[in-house]
Amino acid sequence: MIVRILGEGQWRIDAESLPGLNDLDDRVAGALEADDQQALEGALTLLLEQIRAGEKVPDEELAESDLIVPDASASLDEVRAFLDESGSTEGLIPG
Repeated sequence: MIVRILGEGQWRIDAESLPGLNDLDDRVAGALEADDQQALEGALTLLLEQIRAGEKVPDEELAESDLIVPDASASLDEVRAFLDESGSTEGLIPG
């Protein structure tokens, strides 16, 4: 699976990483529900760190992203808008 972090690039992650990513995605959702910017930044930071633990896709390689996630500096409103635009009802990491 290939995940794009907006403004940074793409990473190839394996299926074994998905449960951990989903747990962190739940923390993002909790921060959104609580309207807690600090918790959102913390959850996004951890989520992005786990994605970056995968294999970086070289910039010259053209690959379609399976998932796209915002960067760690995204605001509550930006993440909400991002989810609305993507049409996702399952958060940033479906499943």
